[in-house]
Amino acid sequence: MIIPSIDIIDGKAVQLRQGREHVLTAERDPVDLAAEFNRYGEVAVIDLDAALGKGDNLELISRICRVADCRVGGGIRDRERGQDVLRAGASQIIIGTAAEPGLLKEFPPERIIVALDHRGGEVLDKGWTRGTGETIIDRAERLAEFCGGFLVTFVEDEGGMGGMDLDALRELKEQLPNKLTVAGGVAATEEVIEISKLGLDVQVGMSLYTGKLDLVESVVGSIDFERCPLVPTIVQDEAGQVLMLAYNSPDSLREALRKGKGVYYSRSRKELWEKGLTSGHTQELVSCRTDCDRDALLFTVRQKGVACHKGNYSCFGGRHR
Repeated sequence: MIIPSIDIIDGKAVQLRQGREHVLTAERDPVDLAAEFNRYGEVAVIDLDAALGKGDNLELISRICRVADCRVGGGIRDRERGQDVLRAGASQIIIGTAAEPGLLKEFPPERIIVALDHRGGEVLDKGWTRGTGETIIDRAERLAEFCGGFLVTFVEDEGGMGGMDLDALRELKEQLPNKLTVAGGVAATEEVIEISKLGLDVQVGMSLYTGKLDLVESVVGSIDFERCPLVPTIVQDEAGQVLMLAYNSPDSLREALRKGKGVYYSRSRKELWEKGLTSGHTQELVSCRTDCDRDALLFTVRQKGVACHKGNYSCFGGRHR
């Protein structure tokens, strides 16, 4: 899965190189960015002000979490701050420097991602300024039971868009026990696709904001269309009610993502079709997610009118109240 990132300073989305050099500030509002990014994957929101002890952006984070599925990090050093972020709507919290069993045990493991920021395999803390003397493998093994996954950042490559070492990532996947997200140096669409095929989530920032990365092609290329030319697509509304089962080809998925609409492939007519073009019962695509084998999709849509051609709200019955 692709994880677009939004790093926040003074209420604006920014990108830093190696956590220090301020490279750019996005012109768009972070809430608007999050709503768009959510179409392609869960969004990572990092409060750099909180991480640096210069205040926080909790109110903004709360607004972002209302429009996107978010994992949130930055300055989470105690139980109170972690609970505040979860109450703001984060699906998971990312904990780095303070990631020790005493704090981690305060939360359900599935709500925690432990950040393993490293240089040359040594975990760093204090804003990437201090080596801990502990390897990422040792720390991961020590903390695995207390979290639902790890975010592994290659600090020396962060923001540099120099590419990631695929062989190193394969080795990392074999050694670390939990679900992995990797970050640092992602340079191109093809690289995201290859990393996704390894079964890793990939967090993207600089390459996204500078236009080096095509989110649509990154998602389409990550789906296993070779094994399954028409991918089953479960369609649900924002309340989680299943509306219909459809199918997507690479071209129809591209069209859905680019338009932000419910677009599918018709097996009977053997052509692309956009839901509601004739009936007016359109679908706005809120998010697209893939399953663990990359051969099925889950669309969350904002349904106008009914989804079923027989007049029912859902192809599986009436609307749930």
